[in-house]
Amino acid sequence: MTAYVVADIDVTDTTQYERYKALSPGAVAAAGGRFVARGGTVAPLEGGWTPTRLVIIEFPDLAAAKRFYDSPLYREARNARDGAARFRMIAVEGL
Repeated sequence: MTAYVVADIDVTDTTQYERYKALSPGAVAAAGGRFVARGGTVAPLEGGWTPTRLVIIEFPDLAAAKRFYDSPLYREARNARDGAARFRMIAVEGL
């Protein structure tokens, strides 16, 4: 069953965050994922949720999403963004 990683991100250091943005696509691809949304315009509709940057990544299944998150490539990307952004990230099974 397809799974999605959804990240609500507040960037606090744009220069440092650029390094993370350069590293993360390789980690996504290595785990069989693809970006569905990556920082496009957000239009809040209900409930007061107004993320400044939203990312959605599709994976073949929940196991692949978890492998992505725990992979050495993504650990490197996470280390690069340390202190540059606040992340709220979940993985959810889809259709």
